[in-house]
Amino acid sequence: MRHPRTLLSASLGLGLGLAAALGAGPATAATAIHSAHSPAANSPAAAAPSSYAAYEGSSEDAKATKAFFDAVVKSVADKRAANPGAKAVTVVYSTTNAPSFRSQISQSTQIWNSSVSNVKLREGSVADFSYREGNDPRGSYASTDGHGRGYIFLDYQQNQQYNSTRVTAHETGHVLGLPDHYSGPCSELMSGGGPGTSCQNAYPDAQERARVNALWAGGLAAAIARVS
Repeated sequence: MRHPRTLLSASLGLGLGLAAALGAGPATAATAIHSAHSPAANSPAAAAPSSYAAYEGSSEDAKATKAFFDAVVKSVADKRAANPGAKAVTVVYSTTNAPSFRSQISQSTQIWNSSVSNVKLREGSVADFSYREGNDPRGSYASTDGHGRGYIFLDYQQNQQYNSTRVTAHETGHVLGLPDHYSGPCSELMSGGGPGTSCQNAYPDAQERARVNALWAGGLAAAIARVS
């Protein structure tokens, strides 16, 4: 759930960013009410508040988000080429570069895997995308590294200001094809920080669940067709 701006909003509009310049302290396991888009309370980053209220996307963010989703789909497609008609697709992720957020990422994975049936998330060594952590003035976001590999960046400070599991689940929603919708209510996961720091919901609503299932229905062929 990125405040400053979003990365995935073109086409499938995937974006809700958490940003901060890599380096500050780690985030705690989503205990703070304002931790879904910010750093740990005991981290150096927590001392310097950011302009997290700016929840406006940009064309640049939209392109980065779209590139991120395309990279994830391509990675999964390359690995599953031998089984193009798969009804359920598995997207593999790595938490190696986001050790402080492993608890939130695990919770986010459980939430999504229990919410949708046509695509599943799993941690593994041969990853389709990765999570990273640190400080970035933009907040949390989803993007690519310039070499066709997608990653989700989790900003320390944003994860202190917002419910951290919500932030992580929101950003992971971009992996699955959902766009940002900051004007939505707290019950809508992709509304990100729009409802304010008091929002604790980390679950996608019925419409968001249906959209993800529809996107991945029929396996990779359907997902690729929708982003091409």
